[in-house]
Amino acid sequence: MSIIEKMTKIVNEGDAAGAEELIHDDYQFLMHSSGKSLTKKDVVGWVGMKDVKKSNLRVLFENDEVGFEHAMVTFNDGNKEAVMTYYKFKDGKVAYQETGATKLSK
Repeated sequence: MSIIEKMTKIVNEGDAAGAEELIHDDYQFLMHSSGKSLTKKDVVGWVGMKDVKKSNLRVLFENDEVGFEHAMVTFNDGNKEAVMTYYKFKDGKVAYQETGATKLSK
């Protein structure tokens, strides 16, 4: 299973322990929608809240250094987005993540 597929499984299952293991300690998550950056601690906590489900995952490209995915994302509040994600990997873990999202009708 690829790193992106592992991360998707962790997010969909709300597996905070899995997120803690797969996310690098130097992790940074840049959200273009708000301009905010999140840390590993922020994202591990968010994963544990089970707030989101990813579907229709397409791994567009992945090697040992970077990955790109597109997925449909549904939040617990009913909001939906089409999300493109860019990943950087370090030591077999997710070290950087940046997303661009398009809101979809509920």
